[in-house]
Amino acid sequence: LKFRSLVTILNRPGEPCARSPLVRDVNGFLENPAMNLYRLLSIGLVILTTVACASVSFGQDVTIGQPIAGVEVDATGVLRVKQIDPRVAQERMAAARQQPGTEAMEPSKLRKISLNRLEQAVRQAIEVDGQASQEMLSMAGLTGIQYIFFYPETQDIVVAGPAEGVFSDPTGRMLGLQSGKPIVALEDMVTALRAFSPDGKAASVISVSIDPTPEGLQRMQKFLTSVRGNVRPNDARRLALGLKDNLGLQTVSIKGIPTSTNFARVLVEADYRMKLIGIGLERLPVPLASYVDRASPTQVASNAMERWFFVPNYEGVQVSEDGLAMKLNDRGVQLVGENERVGAAGQRVASGRKNLASQAFCQEFTKKYGLIADRVAVYAELRNLIDAAIAAAYIQQQDFYGQANWAMEVFGNERVFPVETHTAPQQVETAVNAVWRGNTLMTPLGGGINLQPRQALRSDRVVQDADGTAVSTMQAASPTGLVDGQWWWD
Repeated sequence: LKFRSLVTILNRPGEPCARSPLVRDVNGFLENPAMNLYRLLSIGLVILTTVACASVSFGQDVTIGQPIAGVEVDATGVLRVKQIDPRVAQERMAAARQQPGTEAMEPSKLRKISLNRLEQAVRQAIEVDGQASQEMLSMAGLTGIQYIFFYPETQDIVVAGPAEGVFSDPTGRMLGLQSGKPIVALEDMVTALRAFSPDGKAASVISVSIDPTPEGLQRMQKFLTSVRGNVRPNDARRLALGLKDNLGLQTVSIKGIPTSTNFARVLVEADYRMKLIGIGLERLPVPLASYVDRASPTQVASNAMERWFFVPNYEGVQVSEDGLAMKLNDRGVQLVGENERVGAAGQRVASGRKNLASQAFCQEFTKKYGLIADRVAVYAELRNLIDAAIAAAYIQQQDFYGQANWAMEVFGNERVFPVETHTAPQQVETAVNAVWRGNTLMTPLGGGINLQPRQALRSDRVVQDADGTAVSTMQAASPTGLVDGQWWWD
């Protein structure tokens, strides 16, 4: 009676039962009571896989009991999760707030950093102390880049934005004492400057992609073929482990920057965790329906892979008429999707079909990106990296290097100021989520982050500073009257 009721419900006007694989199987069950009940149940298995495991960082609100984690890369280059007791973060923040403060520890709505003066200060610190100070490494607590200025009179190349005191969380991430937002680390700024260096060479793209190997996909297909038609409701864990084992380690590909930089690590972590959110293995501290929450069997093709990519929102760059001032108005990040299919031999082919669930997931993630970045540190870090890359591209495009006679002899020299100090992530473990739903096998895999900073500076995107905001701010931020060795001011 229950099965006959289901048929009645699904048989809506204008929708013959024959169109539904689920109803066809139900009808088959009614016509043949000897049919294996588990075959009927097996059509509801939905497999969701991604190319990485979760890491959960604390963002603006640090509370006891909140999960704290980061990523670590072992000696073989495999990136994994590093879980940490959340009370350690609380203790670190409290201890940092008790330390005697310097001027740089005070919050500022707009802090200005002269990059070439900072390089001189770093050179002196290395000569005297053997290393740069924490104040220098944290760029005086800069939590974002809003402006780029060049002052011909003093030959200063300046980046400016809000700032505050700094402490390091247990994962090594430097955060603001007041807001909990990640700061713009000097090593990341230097990595961006090297990608758009004084010699005129420029990275056409800065990107990361985490992808399964063809051999792994082929093994996955063989495994799925071997279990089809023989699946029980309590087999979800077995299938998830089988998919993980057969897919094996995924490959990390990084372009445009050295793989052993913190810049690269942040790109990998942001991409890595975004996929977990999509397949329901990590929940954000803001309301957002995952792809798993939205997907239905009718929207997903068999053997389909959903690939999601982060790309910057390049709109909203304002420049002064003389090009000496630039303002980043809209610091958005977009999530976009791409659909592929996996062939029997493990090859990946563009499917050409749209997935409404994937589109909706991408649109909501993009719409709420600012809120997400306020609560989850790695996404604020990603936005800071985009800002730094656009700033570096603008500095090179306007030849501020040449106008300032700045060869970047310290920041451009890895032996003097090393930033390639991290173990390069080369592989990540597969994470799999198995969900009973519908009659389609879904395997969202791959994706990445693609940054092309010079796209933000195209003539069709850049707008003139009509209201004079950038120019007036530049005039108010003039570096005149600085004492020897001073490289930042409010």
